[in-house]
Amino acid sequence: MRAQSSATAPAPIAVTAPRERSGLGTGLAALGVASFSLTFPATAWGLEGFGPWSLVAVRSVLAALVAGGCLLALRVPLPERRHLPGITVVAGGVVLGFPLLSTLALQTSTTAHAAVVVGLLPLTTAVFSALRTGSRPSRRFWLAALAGAAAVVAFTLTRSGGALTAADGCLFAALLVCAAGYTEGGRLARVMPGWQVIGWALVLCLPLSVPGAAVALTYEPVHPVWHAIAGVLWVALGSQFLGLVVWYRGMAVIGIPRASQLQLAQPLLTLVWSALLLGEHFTAAAPLTAVAVLVCIAVTQRS
Repeated sequence: MRAQSSATAPAPIAVTAPRERSGLGTGLAALGVASFSLTFPATAWGLEGFGPWSLVAVRSVLAALVAGGCLLALRVPLPERRHLPGITVVAGGVVLGFPLLSTLALQTSTTAHAAVVVGLLPLTTAVFSALRTGSRPSRRFWLAALAGAAAVVAFTLTRSGGALTAADGCLFAALLVCAAGYTEGGRLARVMPGWQVIGWALVLCLPLSVPGAAVALTYEPVHPVWHAIAGVLWVALGSQFLGLVVWYRGMAVIGIPRASQLQLAQPLLTLVWSALLLGEHFTAAAPLTAVAVLVCIAVTQRS
């Protein structure tokens, strides 16, 4: 009887361990989404004391220093030469392109408006991924993607009086370059840890970001109020690096489909932060459009 009892004792551990691991992965992915949802409000804070070019260059340098320190401390070998083109796309889209274009847009656009437009990013990334991998999504996938795009375009035209503004152009361009960076990053994350993908992309940009920061800080006025400093630190460390670390780790534990479901809440979270931290007021059209895009993304996930 004792031998039989000892043989069956470990069974509950084998059952509960995957559940605990799943809960940890969900928590990490949720932390990543929460950090990303603060990007636009933090950028708006940063613009209170820095010019757009200075803000983007400084955030890239700070994030690259942290990422490079982690790569050195862990003695991570240099990426293989065949991975450099993909890392370059990640650098151009996620490290430089999206931050610069979205920061330029936020000079004249509210964070609530930007959050709704950029809420289309998961759909855009899905389209880029389908084109990049040569897969053939179902007709329902494409209909949902077009419906989500139509909802965002209608919201944008309504808010801007029937014509796209320069800020809207920057936001839509930011969607394209970020989707390309996410697609390449997701492809590379299959053969190397995701945090190393963004880490090497940040380090790759140092020859541009360091002199860019020096020039921009010389020509753009700097007013280091605490809002601006807090905003720069958050977009550099929270959004640009640490957020991606926990996000990729969470995806590795629970899988991309489940993690993507959590990201559906990001535009709505940004709307909440814009109201609480910036005191922005927006009409019901903003959350309604965000919910409409959320539904379209959910359909593409199931397709």
